[in-house]
Amino acid sequence: MITAYPAIDLKDGACVRLRRGEMDDATVYSNNPGAQARAWQDAGFAWLHVVDLNGAFAGKPVNASAVEQILANVSIPVQLGGGIRDLAGIEAWLKAGITRVILGSAAAKNPALVIDACRAFPGHIAVGIDARDGFVATEGWAETSTLPAPELARHFEGAGVSAIIYTDIARDGMLGGLNVPQTVALANGISTPVIASGGVGSIDDLAELRAAQCAGISGVIIGRALYDGRVEPKSALELLNF
Repeated sequence: MITAYPAIDLKDGACVRLRRGEMDDATVYSNNPGAQARAWQDAGFAWLHVVDLNGAFAGKPVNASAVEQILANVSIPVQLGGGIRDLAGIEAWLKAGITRVILGSAAAKNPALVIDACRAFPGHIAVGIDARDGFVATEGWAETSTLPAPELARHFEGAGVSAIIYTDIARDGMLGGLNVPQTVALANGISTPVIASGGVGSIDDLAELRAAQCAGISGVIIGRALYDGRVEPKSALELLNF
């Protein structure tokens, strides 16, 4: 079974999708994040993946009111990333109702924070690894490091991270398919569950991921393809829950 995570990316209070992480290449799909979240819950999804895009660039939460609207409208668990940089911020979101906090730039630049967070909030911390040409990108993908993505993932082995969310930036929002070989290679190299992200454009892309039969891949994030109707929720859930 692979859990499907509908993506709700927040920019200026609206639900958008970007292409390759470019903030000036955004498509607005809804100005009501709470209603959009409720729609995905009603469609049968068991989790939501939410990112504060403005927060990722600013290094602090920006779309807090939109996130609160989402939490007020659903009962399913929500994972949140974007601009969360310290233990106080993590604690605040967990108290607000977020189930899992995603550390991305903070994980790459301050790995000790991940260790401390896993110790303080066991089971509630995920690490987002966004890669450009195999190297970790940070600050809303504006910066690319010299750190290979698998190396960062291995650094957190045994720390208690609940999941690694792996995104191939070049594919994100492009509907051209997931980077299945790279995602499988990452999952086979670590014990932490991996959530695939970036590029789902059709049900065939989900079938390819399913066919890989990689036990280490626990989930997949679906964004633009759901909003555009290229992937129908019922079909996706039937395929992935098999």
